[in-house]
Amino acid sequence: MKQYSVVPNKDVTGWFVKIEDVAPTDEYDERDTAVEKAEAIAKENKPSKLSILDQNHEVEEERTY
Repeated sequence: MKQYSVVPNKDVTGWFVKIEDVAPTDEYDERDTAVEKAEAIAKENKPSKLSILDQNHEVEEERTY
């Protein structure tokens, strides 16, 4: 199962979409946009799991596809 995550950057001025918790693939200004993109990638690569982290890097939500 592939693991995807949406995490804030250091200053919480942008949001990264990460694959397998390695280097970020893309950065977005809006959290919602990053979540939408990560969701689309996760759905394309089933089975997969998406973790959405808050500004404190704590898991806010997990979704499985």
